[in-house]
Amino acid sequence: MKRLTRTVAAATMATALALVAACSSGSDDTDDTNSGGGAALEQVTYLTSFGNFGRDSYAWVAKEKGYFKEAGFEVDIKPGQGTNAVIQTIVGGQAQFGPIDLTGGLLQLGNGEAKDFIAVAAIQQRTMAAIATVEGTGINTPKDLEGKKLADTPGSVVRNLFPTYARMAGIDYEKVTWVNGEAQTLMGTLAAGSVDGIGQFVVGQPTIEAVTKKKAVLLPYSNVMQDLYGNVLITSKQYAADKPESVKRFTAALLKGLEYALANPQEAAEILAKNAEAVNPVAAAAELQLMAGYVRSSNSGTALGTLDSGRVAKSIAILRGAGALKSDLTPEQVIDFNLAPKA
Repeated sequence: MKRLTRTVAAATMATALALVAACSSGSDDTDDTNSGGGAALEQVTYLTSFGNFGRDSYAWVAKEKGYFKEAGFEVDIKPGQGTNAVIQTIVGGQAQFGPIDLTGGLLQLGNGEAKDFIAVAAIQQRTMAAIATVEGTGINTPKDLEGKKLADTPGSVVRNLFPTYARMAGIDYEKVTWVNGEAQTLMGTLAAGSVDGIGQFVVGQPTIEAVTKKKAVLLPYSNVMQDLYGNVLITSKQYAADKPESVKRFTAALLKGLEYALANPQEAAEILAKNAEAVNPVAAAAELQLMAGYVRSSNSGTALGTLDSGRVAKSIAILRGAGALKSDLTPEQVIDFNLAPKA
């Protein structure tokens, strides 16, 4: 009887120790070993690049389709207000991820206006920045912008890059007046005739025409600056250093959403409309169709999200040559190539 009692006690103790060991092992897991499967979801905030338009619907797709949860994240998606605002919000710790225009990021970093952020994937392989207007404003060529009034958010890449674009396009940028606007109201401002044009991405054409009821006219920056990337996904340097595996998992989930959205633009537009107010699904789907041609390039091959150091160096050289950067930069100062997808 005493032997049986000792045996039962030993078994009970072994079970208890095993449970303690299991709990201790779970509590000591680091980010680098957490694959997202069965673990508590990490809460992160993601900012869109600029409001809630079709071009940003892929994030909503990644959330709706469960790609973020599969990667171990619970994601709160909020509308961004352009490159400068997205950088400041992420560096300030109010968000963990968001897309910015890479050229805008280079300008912010090279001119000492922002720091402590790092790019980890490309969204578009070519810049989509443009000046947008409608027929009847007298704007058909870059030179026509002189004497006109344009609106954009203060931190927008279109606005910050305009002096460089103007120099390369032969425009006297001091003859162009800029006024402040907000992401979600810019097209309405254009429709009301309060301004002659707005800063916009080329994929905004369908939405502009839906809002203004007029044919859109666009002046793409890529016509004079062909080596520039478009949007890139960024995070803070601190987050990237502390949680590199989280960055990789989040990036993979987001790019999975991007790939699905481009293959299924109408469904992606409907997902966006379900989650964001005042979305025109037809215009949103058309934006995605236009964006598809900017997401891959001969450099990226079939892989999404890749970044090429040589191309980034060319972008820096363009900005330096135009006198737009106060200090020189290297590609590694703005991009973590160890975290970025490989071609």
